[in-house]
Amino acid sequence: MWRWNQTSLGDFILQGLFDDSFNHHCLFLFTMLVFLTSVSGNSLTILLICYDSRLHTPMYFLLSQLSLMDLMHVFTTVPKMATNYLSGKKSISFVGCATQHFLYLSLGGAECVLLALMSYDRYVAICRPLHYTVLMSRRVGVMMAVMSWLGASVNSLIHTAILMSYGFCGSRVIHHFYCEYPAVVKLVCGDITAYENIAYISGVTLLLLPIILVSTSYGFILHSVIQMRSVGSKKNAFATCSSHLMVVSLWFGACIFSYMRPRSQRTPLQDKVGSVFLQHIVTPTLNPLIYTLRNKDVAKALKKLLRRDLLT
Repeated sequence: MWRWNQTSLGDFILQGLFDDSFNHHCLFLFTMLVFLTSVSGNSLTILLICYDSRLHTPMYFLLSQLSLMDLMHVFTTVPKMATNYLSGKKSISFVGCATQHFLYLSLGGAECVLLALMSYDRYVAICRPLHYTVLMSRRVGVMMAVMSWLGASVNSLIHTAILMSYGFCGSRVIHHFYCEYPAVVKLVCGDITAYENIAYISGVTLLLLPIILVSTSYGFILHSVIQMRSVGSKKNAFATCSSHLMVVSLWFGACIFSYMRPRSQRTPLQDKVGSVFLQHIVTPTLNPLIYTLRNKDVAKALKKLLRRDLLT
């Protein structure tokens, strides 16, 4: 199992998402438009947070890390899909497939952990406001980001190394537009049921633990909001949490739809469409829009940047 061999190192074939029909041409153009919107939105969010000193706080630092993850997420899969479609080629090298698999697992896991830690930031801001500067210092924010990136990367590296060390046989056609774990597993020669069970448990744990932390944080937040006497304070609390809660619902909802449905209810087409429009396109595009449009500080930073550009 642990020996690399020549049959394992050959190219894979990505089936892709689009064909040569007119409808698929239009869908491809729409996908590229949304991709460019995602890149622009996340890049602008990172720029604004770096540019405006008022946004140099742990909450916005974590938001910049979320935007960076979303930016890398769309670049991990969409450009390769577009290149293959435009060139008519469908192959991806063994190293390219392993790299893509590692990156998408790392970024997906890191985003799960980061969103959970961001809910703790919201809990401290609302339930422990007097201790916020101590409990959520810059050092704590950096540690949270490092924990998200490092923990997810180590987990992804282990799974990628184990999966890609197996022998692959048959047509080597991946019924997807990128090297997704379930699609690659189907090409492995021999019985790997034990590893699949371990990987499934690992994936469910990576989803459930953050969901539990998010639910616990918002449970305390809801309890604190109910006890507030001022209507204005309640509105501010809901405004503070609403953007994060929307992003959390989008991301974990997409993950549950993609990976926690019973196998009997899953089809390759559903997996491909769900992945591209929920995880790899729509969610990374909506995240910066949600935070920018609903966050007064980010909106002010954007207006400040635009005024500066117009004056110069």
